[in-house]
Amino acid sequence: MAVNPIQVQKFLGGIDYPATKDEVVRTAESHGADEDVLNTLRNLSRDNFNSPNDISEAIGEQK
Repeated sequence: MAVNPIQVQKFLGGIDYPATKDEVVRTAESHGADEDVLNTLRNLSRDNFNSPNDISEAIGEQK
């Protein structure tokens, strides 16, 4: 199931960029993200993100 990038961002509050995929997943997990969100983040094609927009773009590329 595809998740909304805006939904994902609410689980990433306080993350420092640039961030690795592992850091993004850990941050989302610590903020209570559900398995759909965590799986989406784990499956992103990029390994490094410079901004929230990079994450949103990567999520959009999955669709």
